[in-house]
Amino acid sequence: MSIRERLSGNEATAIAMKQINPDVVAAFPITPSTEIPQYFSTFVANGEVDTEFVAVESEHSAMSATIGAEAAGARAMTATSANGLSLMWEMIYIASSLRLPIVMALVNRAVSGPLNIHNDHSDAMGVRDAGWIMLFSENNQEAYDNMLMAHKIAENKNVLLPLMVCQDGFITSHSIENIELESDEEVKKFIGTYKPEHYLLNDKEPIAVGPLDLQAFLFEHKAQQAEAMKNAKQVIKEVSEEFEKWTGRKYEFFEKYMLDDAEIAIVCMNSTAGTTKAVVNKLRENGIKAGLLKIRMYRPFPVDEVAEALSHLKAVAILDKADSLNGAGGALFEDVTSSMYVNKKQVPMVNYVYGIGGRDTTEAQIESVYEDLQKIASSGDIGNPYRYLGLRREEN
Repeated sequence: MSIRERLSGNEATAIAMKQINPDVVAAFPITPSTEIPQYFSTFVANGEVDTEFVAVESEHSAMSATIGAEAAGARAMTATSANGLSLMWEMIYIASSLRLPIVMALVNRAVSGPLNIHNDHSDAMGVRDAGWIMLFSENNQEAYDNMLMAHKIAENKNVLLPLMVCQDGFITSHSIENIELESDEEVKKFIGTYKPEHYLLNDKEPIAVGPLDLQAFLFEHKAQQAEAMKNAKQVIKEVSEEFEKWTGRKYEFFEKYMLDDAEIAIVCMNSTAGTTKAVVNKLRENGIKAGLLKIRMYRPFPVDEVAEALSHLKAVAILDKADSLNGAGGALFEDVTSSMYVNKKQVPMVNYVYGIGGRDTTEAQIESVYEDLQKIASSGDIGNPYRYLGLRREEN
């Protein structure tokens, strides 16, 4: 039976880590993820876990330490944000290329510069092609639940890839919400014991980890990584179904909110979905058939399923909380439009870059997007597909 509690997103993540009781946690503080290792370190100090907590000198060292621990055969975790993730960049690629199922809490924050400690998705989008599984979390409950499912996904023998659980800095990480927790015993039963097949401390099988990989092999190894990412899709589905049977809480690749009979819809991720749901409810009361598609599984991207879910709509807006600075829209927009193209689904689509540096995104702004979609659906004219939402020069 679930335990009712009130926690911030960072607290919920730290408690999930406590219940997982990993062998090693290595971390370096950076706002707004600092509280996660801070809370966890108190669990270590109080003897509530038997984890080896490594307080390192930088985020690069944090990822290096988790790579070393995981390669040695330990279950390893860490947490970071923004510039910390940037400092890990070299090791982020190495972790995935070595097929090490590390789990990381990524509390999303704007990457410098200029310096900003508030929320957008530029950190996650910066490593979206690094070979990590990426799960996004609308609220504290999802951050906790995604973390409980993470190891079971990453450690599957058909996957063996690192996984990051994303949530919005300050918006969910520091906001207290009602949450349902599972018991320590049930969590451990669900996750199971980590039993790696190949690891450095296995004296019966001497191996090398991270050797030079030149022309004769690297191409094939990268193809194997790509295949593992494809495999992750089915494993995420199976683990989510098992999680639902255990807790009653259902998760799919994405959430369709009033989408099946909708004529216009927004696609977005993380906490913005909550604001959008409130707007959808209001528009429905006024007879406007608005809907929402909230992406949970961003890597691997659910190409075919997204195309099918959006195919019946008259107009769609994709909201990106990071700008790819490429003159052709944000990363989520590119993924969604690519999904539609390869599946031969033709729906008018526009992109809005929004919320950069933690700028508030209001219900009124979301309503304005739906108003634009109504015009596009009526006229068929997209106009400029690359737009900003809440940019001050537009509001003046």
